[in-house]
Amino acid sequence: MCSVCGCGSGTPSVSPVATFGHVDFGAGPAGASVPGLTQDRLIRIERDVLAVNDAQARANRARLAASGVFSLNLVSSPGSGKTTLLVKLIEQLRTAHAIAVIEGDQQTSNDAERIRATGAPAIQINTGKGCHLDALMVARALDRFLLAPGSLLFIENVGNLVCPADFDLGEAHKVVVLSVTEGEDKPLKYPGIFTASDLMVITKSDLLPHLDVDLAAIMAHARRINPAIAIITVSARTGEGMAELCAWITAQARQNLRTAAE
Repeated sequence: MCSVCGCGSGTPSVSPVATFGHVDFGAGPAGASVPGLTQDRLIRIERDVLAVNDAQARANRARLAASGVFSLNLVSSPGSGKTTLLVKLIEQLRTAHAIAVIEGDQQTSNDAERIRATGAPAIQINTGKGCHLDALMVARALDRFLLAPGSLLFIENVGNLVCPADFDLGEAHKVVVLSVTEGEDKPLKYPGIFTASDLMVITKSDLLPHLDVDLAAIMAHARRINPAIAIITVSARTGEGMAELCAWITAQARQNLRTAAE
């Protein structure tokens, strides 16, 4: 007799009921589930939190526009290469623009130190257990900068494809950064951030010959979620796509200045 299920054979068996199924805790009106809280209560809490954040984000946006500063909010999962990408962008854009960076991480100032090594000023924000930056955090970081008109401000969010999607920081654009090593289905798994972003930067393209990944599928999935999203594929290591990305940033910064002046 089997010692696991008592079926009389030497091969354990599992009840068919346990071999398939789908439990969706995001199917309710709130899109999430928290023990002890009803869906209505969750919706009210989210609205209250986001209303306070959005008010601060509007103030940040007005402040940046009045200063002639163009800002991008870079969002990705950990390990996508955001900081390496930022270092390369600073190197290529600093002759034409003053550049500053706000770094978000739960702990350490490692990434801010990498940015400062380029000569660009960087403010580190540590969020502790928090999984994203919010508009008030950015406002407090802005108090520590003296940004000249025409400056570029890069905000490197905490590594997380979920929470940053809902929190406006006052940036001109959200940019989602996705490495080719993360696979093809991330836009479908985490649609919120791809919906909220105006640009997807696909990084580490130099690794494509070594991976079983379909670049066209990544793009198609992103455009399925957000048909208007711009897509640029880059390699910070080889330089592929960096000129195109710099041109996109420069064009958007100029448009931002024209819009602010109107």
